[in-house]
Amino acid sequence: MNTDTHYDFIIIGTGAGGGTLAWKLAPSGKRILIIERGTYVPREKDNWNSRAVNAEGKYNTKESWRDVDGKPMHPHTNYYVGGNTKFYGAALFRLREEDFGEIRHHGGVSPAWPISYDDLEPYYAQAEQLYHVHGVAGEDPTEPWRSSPYPYQPVSHERRIQLLSEDFAAEGLHPFHTPLGVMLDESDPRRSPCIRCNTCDGFPCLINAKADAQVCAVDPALECPNVTLMTEAKVTRLETSASGREVTGVLVERRGTTERYSAEIVIVAGGAINSAALLLRSANDRHPQGLANGSGVVGRHYMGHTNSVLMALSKCENPTIFQKTLSLNDYYLASDAWEFPMGHISFVGKLDGDTLRGGAPAIAPGWTLELMGKHSIDFWLTSEDLPDPNNRVTLDREGNIVLAYTPNNEAGHKRLIKKLEHLLSAQRKCPHHGHECHQGVFARNLYLGQRIPLAGVAHQNGTIRFGADPQTSALDVNCQAHEVDNLYVVDGSFFPSSAAVNPGLTIMANALRVGQHLLQRVGASVPERELAGV
Repeated sequence: MNTDTHYDFIIIGTGAGGGTLAWKLAPSGKRILIIERGTYVPREKDNWNSRAVNAEGKYNTKESWRDVDGKPMHPHTNYYVGGNTKFYGAALFRLREEDFGEIRHHGGVSPAWPISYDDLEPYYAQAEQLYHVHGVAGEDPTEPWRSSPYPYQPVSHERRIQLLSEDFAAEGLHPFHTPLGVMLDESDPRRSPCIRCNTCDGFPCLINAKADAQVCAVDPALECPNVTLMTEAKVTRLETSASGREVTGVLVERRGTTERYSAEIVIVAGGAINSAALLLRSANDRHPQGLANGSGVVGRHYMGHTNSVLMALSKCENPTIFQKTLSLNDYYLASDAWEFPMGHISFVGKLDGDTLRGGAPAIAPGWTLELMGKHSIDFWLTSEDLPDPNNRVTLDREGNIVLAYTPNNEAGHKRLIKKLEHLLSAQRKCPHHGHECHQGVFARNLYLGQRIPLAGVAHQNGTIRFGADPQTSALDVNCQAHEVDNLYVVDGSFFPSSAAVNPGLTIMANALRVGQHLLQRVGASVPERELAGV
């Protein structure tokens, strides 16, 4: 065994799962190799350039996947240290307690998880500390119990959003502050790392004030001398022993050559699509359907939510800069409005003309893209899609990723859109003065909606599900492969259902949970660390 290429842990991927796990394991003193196929996001003015980021897709991978018909597809995903958290909107929700149980939807049944909310709650609390989550307990009627308050005060609403919140409340709803992972101190703006700019959601943060996996987890992990980060290194295959019971080699393409590394324990965290592809690509005589895939579920049950952006165009301008502070969950579960769940309502970052050029809905007569950007309020609607074994990741003969997905459980999402349109048409307060506006702020509204296409894979999960039964799952409750003793998966792949809020915080919390298990497995003792705040 070459001690120069052998480690205690190899972690493949640096996003919400891999980056967080690296942070958890780093103080153990164990030799850890983190492998990232990308580089650090270059710090440059284009980080905050809407045209470069959105219209031109400067930071998106140039990799091409295929759809089920074999047509090329350019995924809206990013390969950098920190993974997709570098570009996320930092909305960090806990799943609801109900999400861990079986839920009946109009389109079918969302299956139960093999763990409960109570099992994950302590790690949610740790993840909220690590990722600087701002929020306030008690506003959201669907929120689960908490062992501790949010670590930071909620991000305040700007005037237009505050008025909208008040109007929603007047309709009998329960608007709440979106839990956000940003390094913001509104009590001391001069010293606050975050400046509440309009280039947060979908952009890398030029001043490292967004709580992403690189800033909060990977970079702190690298302060430990036992941790090594290898960038621009793509893992192409995992080799196993003759018995197939352990991973013995991690093959990496770097600088035009193939290198081989090994570890006592290998953790895959490349994102639900790429992680599934890696296991499928690692098929051998002992694992003919793909590594750890005796159940046949690897690559199957792909979920990414049913997501839409709804632009509400008003005759009044919307001067909001940092828009993503308000959410509604009144229709998240079955309610008086409908006997089935509909989903979650929140916001995207403020849209502008350059962003709209990257994929605008049909333009209403008399509206330019710039005018739309100035007069829109921009909502993000999320509904749960259900695990379907035919929605899956496979490989073609050349080894390219093929993503097959047919939307399901759409009735609730359509109702959610109509419900939001109805709520907006009932708004009364003038955004300029706050008084009653008899004509209605949204009296002449135009609602322009756009479904997020297949290439939008930000919420990917479900392709290597965990469970108690090896016949129906690839991983056990600790996210260890049933069939491979030293293989774990800690990205969104392990989800057996997708729920209807952003998966980021659940991936982070689970990585901390699995990290605790791994420390116990190797007999390492790590003291609890104080997490620095702003």
